[in-house]
Amino acid sequence: MENLVKNCSLLVALWLLLSGYAAAGVPHNGPHLTPTECHDLAATKRNAPKTRSQHRSELSALSKAGYNPSPWHDDPNYPADLHAAQRLVDHWFRTECKQSQSR
Repeated sequence: MENLVKNCSLLVALWLLLSGYAAAGVPHNGPHLTPTECHDLAATKRNAPKTRSQHRSELSALSKAGYNPSPWHDDPNYPADLHAAQRLVDHWFRTECKQSQSR
């Protein structure tokens, strides 16, 4: 009986892990950036001093683009992964935030 509980727990954990990977691979159809992120990213492009909200928006956008800053600073792909995420956020900004740029 104890083995059955362990095996069921293992199967559930494995299923959750694999379903998370499957969901991560699903293409995103909607806009990637929120209006707030567009507005804050437009402000950072003007080289104005950044507010805390703008820093959070920038980090949120980079996170959506796949960048995950390591709290232990041991990322073997740094800074290449950061640059790739920045290029993707810049692409999203150019294609999705046209209204924010004109303000």
